[in-house]
Amino acid sequence: MSKIDEIRAEMVTAMKNKDKDRKDTLSMLLSALKNKAIDKRADLTEEEEYAVVKKEMKQTKETLELAPPDRTDIKEQCEKRLAVLQEFAPEEMNEEAIKAAVQEVLTTLGIETPTAKDKGRIMKELMPKVKGKADGALVNQVVGELLQP
Repeated sequence: MSKIDEIRAEMVTAMKNKDKDRKDTLSMLLSALKNKAIDKRADLTEEEEYAVVKKEMKQTKETLELAPPDRTDIKEQCEKRLAVLQEFAPEEMNEEAIKAAVQEVLTTLGIETPTAKDKGRIMKELMPKVKGKADGALVNQVVGELLQP
């Protein structure tokens, strides 16, 4: 079952339950997924679907951060929207999983004591493996901690 079908089914359930906020969020996400599929002129892969969900989450977080302090209505709406989007977001890798992936890359590259000079090579190998599964800033932080000065 594709993400579009799954979201469409959830949207029908939300309409039956008269949950307007959830229905609106799902409708927005569904149209974003459909637009991406139309632009691609083919069905989306699972990674592409997750990328669209993450993009919507990022935009909602930005709206939440930029909302004036006195606009509690906007903040509440963004928080509800984020809660719904989180249901369809991919599982994020934790710090331990990222460290394991970094160690795997170090083994593959044959680097025993990584230095700052090796960071580019490490990241080049690592990022395709964790793309869409881990936050880039967290990956950068973990790799930075492992590097020898």
